[in-house]
Amino acid sequence: MIKSEINEIKKLYNIRKCSIRRMAGCYVNGEKEKKTLINQSFLTLPEDDMHKYLALFKKALSGSIGKNLLHLDFPLEQEEAGGTQEFLLRLRNSELQDDALLEEFYDKIIASYDYVGNYLILLAYDVYDVPSITNDKMKLDDASEESFAYLLVCICPVNLTKAGLGYFPEENLFQNRTRDWIVDMPDTGFLFPAFDDRSSNIHSTWFYKKDAEDYKPEYIEQLFSCPLPLSAKTQKETFHSIIEETLGESCDMETVLELHEKLEEIKEAHKEDAEPLVLEKKDIKNLLQDCEVPEETIEQFDSHYEEIAGESTPLLMSNVANNKSLEIKTPDVIIKVKPEAAGMLKEKIIDGKKYLTIALSGEVEVNGITLYHPGNEIL
Repeated sequence: MIKSEINEIKKLYNIRKCSIRRMAGCYVNGEKEKKTLINQSFLTLPEDDMHKYLALFKKALSGSIGKNLLHLDFPLEQEEAGGTQEFLLRLRNSELQDDALLEEFYDKIIASYDYVGNYLILLAYDVYDVPSITNDKMKLDDASEESFAYLLVCICPVNLTKAGLGYFPEENLFQNRTRDWIVDMPDTGFLFPAFDDRSSNIHSTWFYKKDAEDYKPEYIEQLFSCPLPLSAKTQKETFHSIIEETLGESCDMETVLELHEKLEEIKEAHKEDAEPLVLEKKDIKNLLQDCEVPEETIEQFDSHYEEIAGESTPLLMSNVANNKSLEIKTPDVIIKVKPEAAGMLKEKIIDGKKYLTIALSGEVEVNGITLYHPGNEIL
């Protein structure tokens, strides 16, 4: 999964480029009852309605890769008759015109989707004629080598608008307005098959979750029967635990800042890569060696890694390295520093006590008030 492929599909969701052939849906109330069914040609909708639906579909392919967007692979047994992948393939091939298959799909969602309240299940069936690309990355819209037939599914909460006063022009009055049921942006969704290497990959799906830390693993396992990768937060915690356990008493300010600096250098070197940067076991071990961690400490790395992360658990760089700020936290104080300014931080022993010092350059403000300080350090 790479950003350019995601964007290529997202660009289809506008009125000019839209080729969605059919849309189906089911409105489910808080008691998990099917209240309304939708099944119609998409292009016959009023233009204003099309805009609204396209915005929902587009949102189901948004967010960060590895956080909101996950690439899930189906186990081989799920591609046999009765398996999850085989069912989705039949649903895709039906072009949303098999009511019995749609009913079965809605029942699967309702049984597995843990949500308190009303929601709308939406499915779009589209066939995208994938344009060829020249060696200099130019698209040839009139030259297509493949048609990508796929389903995009999104589940949208349906909530009442807030109570409030409204202006009514005919009466020229402000008075209590009627509360309406509004379809919110998707909470979750998926694209099947995956669009990998600008081609159909029936062995995988792209999965979207609005809340990157609320995957609801039971829902994913029941619906897809796919192994679930670690969440972004868990990946970060796993990386931190590996470093802490490996370094032990060597986990001091100097080493951690150097580790941070090396991570920033790696990110900078790979910033133009199409694929998200993955840190595997050997990469983290090399990182520690580059920070000149003692060899006797490095010898403990393999056992700590396997105990915490398993034999092979790749971690996304975007999940383990915070590129917004370097945070130093104590029970009473939190300091945030731009990554490139990490060199301003130093540990010093003064009168037998350990202090963190920050080299000053330019003005210093506290709650908007500019300080006068003749020295060049704050202790």
